Amino acid sequence: MADEAAVREQADAVRRLKQEKAEPDEIAKEVAKLLEMKAQLGDEGKAKFVLKTPKGTRDYSPKQMAIRERVFSTIVTCFKRHGAEVIDTPVFELKETLTGKYGEDSKLIYDLKDQGGELLSLRYDLTVPFARYLAMNKISTMKRYHIAKVYRRDSPATSRGRYREFYQCDFDIAGQFDPMIPDAECLKIVHEILSELQLGDFLIKVNDRRILDGMFAVCGVPDSKFRTICSSVDKLDKMPWEDVRSEMVGEKGLSPEAADRIGEYVRLHGGLDLIEQLLQDPTLSQNKLAKEGLGDMKLLFEYLTLFGITRQICFDLSLARGLDYYTGVIFEAVLVQQENEHVEEPVSVGSVAGGGRYDGLVGMFDPKGRKVPCVGVSIGIERIFSIMEQKVEASAEKIRTTETQVLVASAQKKLLEERLKLISELWDAGIKAEMLYKKNPKLLNQLQYCEDTGVPLVAIVGEQELKDGVVKLRVVATREEVDVRRENLADEIKTRTSQS
Repeated sequence: MADEAAVREQADAVRRLKQEKAEPDEIAKEVAKLLEMKAQLGDEGKAKFVLKTPKGTRDYSPKQMAIRERVFSTIVTCFKRHGAEVIDTPVFELKETLTGKYGEDSKLIYDLKDQGGELLSLRYDLTVPFARYLAMNKISTMKRYHIAKVYRRDSPATSRGRYREFYQCDFDIAGQFDPMIPDAECLKIVHEILSELQLGDFLIKVNDRRILDGMFAVCGVPDSKFRTICSSVDKLDKMPWEDVRSEMVGEKGLSPEAADRIGEYVRLHGGLDLIEQLLQDPTLSQNKLAKEGLGDMKLLFEYLTLFGITRQICFDLSLARGLDYYTGVIFEAVLVQQENEHVEEPVSVGSVAGGGRYDGLVGMFDPKGRKVPCVGVSIGIERIFSIMEQKVEASAEKIRTTETQVLVASAQKKLLEERLKLISELWDAGIKAEMLYKKNPKLLNQLQYCEDTGVPLVAIVGEQELKDGVVKLRVVATREEVDVRRENLADEIKTRTSQS
């Protein structure tokens, strides 16, 4: 009998024959074989339906969502602290909107079936939709954040937080401003968020597309190969230089001499000293673009020094960021760990934020080509979330999945009506309250529920309490009990839970 794997193999074989333009008879024979295998699979195949999420996606349990909400809250608070407005855009865009904006990554865009005249694609990031939004609404100045899902037909690596459907958290500043001031603020935001989340040591690598392009020019890279060579340099954080060099020379047709000259530059990283050194470099300083980029990089580092964050910033000539739309400063934040005491170089354990300046993207959408300079940052929420999850598992920290402040309980039978009256009063007073959905629950079961779910307080209704006009308030952790006047109960709960 045929199984699903065999059917897939046979379908691949038919596809190959068609691509190789094999003899029609041979193709027909293999197609007939494929149809027969599918027929065999028939009902048996249906019975074997596996209930799972699609490749590169996942569900989030209440515990995972609680961790995620905590991370989102930190990020949103930071964005708002810097004065950003929030927008939202459709999850799919016209295919034409996304085409030609992502370089070699364009093959990762999810195209949708034609839905009656419009060719659509799922959004690949939040930056291109933002540029479309600015151009369409003729907006020339805006500071906005946007948190939403994006889609990439990538090879998933779920253990490292790489999915096909994932959230992006973007902050962008659009508008004509003095050089490097908004760019410095974006780096400050990354620094604030990563510090507040306490993920461990991090490093923010910074470079400039103009320095890269100037470097390519002086190294002898033809103009037509700039973007594709840039894409190769972008792989240096994942591949050794030898492999990147052989890709440039073997696959992309760059001369070995040019590749070796690039190799000398991309090994350099440092701070203001390196910028000064390159401004004196007899070859690089002759290039107008590179000189411009280095001048702005020097200014950027002066602002970052005033912000007091240069200890975690590194000017790195190997940083390329593969997206086509960057035009100036580019940056990427990575978490680092010391391999051992004898190693001075920190080891990168993955990118957690990235961004840069894209001054030409809005102009691509504007009918008159009107440019709106923009700079922005995207926080890699999935990678951060994976790390936070691992930290919680390792620390055995108990995560609450609800925010319930109090459980309304009863000590005796036949008090359901009184519980319902009391819980309604608490809800109306803005208290987060729950009760068990039983007419006569045992007090022990009600207290156990609080232990299991982390509810800090129990409001106990009893016959004596009803006569006295009070409610017994029990603190779950200490088992301390106090009688509280019914009219004061909501305030007492608010006071006690605001301290915890």
